[in-house]
Amino acid sequence: MDNAPGGTAAFVELIFLKTRILAILCCLTISPVSAQETAVAADPALLGELMAFHGSETIVSAMSTHCYETSGLDPAYKTASDNWYLRNIGFLDLADRVIARLGGGTPGQQEAAETYGGSQIMSAYNQAGDKDAFCRSFIEQVDGGALDIDQQLPDALKRAQDIAAQ
Repeated sequence: MDNAPGGTAAFVELIFLKTRILAILCCLTISPVSAQETAVAADPALLGELMAFHGSETIVSAMSTHCYETSGLDPAYKTASDNWYLRNIGFLDLADRVIARLGGGTPGQQEAAETYGGSQIMSAYNQAGDKDAFCRSFIEQVDGGALDIDQQLPDALKRAQDIAAQ
């Protein structure tokens, strides 16, 4: 895996950071109208971080599919994506339950996080000088758990777990 400054691993990490930032910015447009929406507005950063869980899923799914298709259908990419999903489905479900408990997001908010995540990882791929190396580094990160939600968004995950336990 390329861990050099400015390398593929650093670039993928930057994409996850941008996804989290977008999700937070999406939440700032929420206007409190009812008591339920006021609960959401009380913690827009958490709501954005929870939306970023779905952006992370899109990043892994989109890039795994793309690398699978460009690698000559190497099944390792599909397996890595499937395993990521199995490791993270509980976190995605938790995010959905907490988002609902907080009053839900704005229409299109989750889709915006997903679209942004997918476009950013594809942009990173398109900018990579060595596409095969990018895919190999990506799959290593997926297989190693570095792109799992509990690794990428541990603070938001903890807060969501605390809310769900109440």
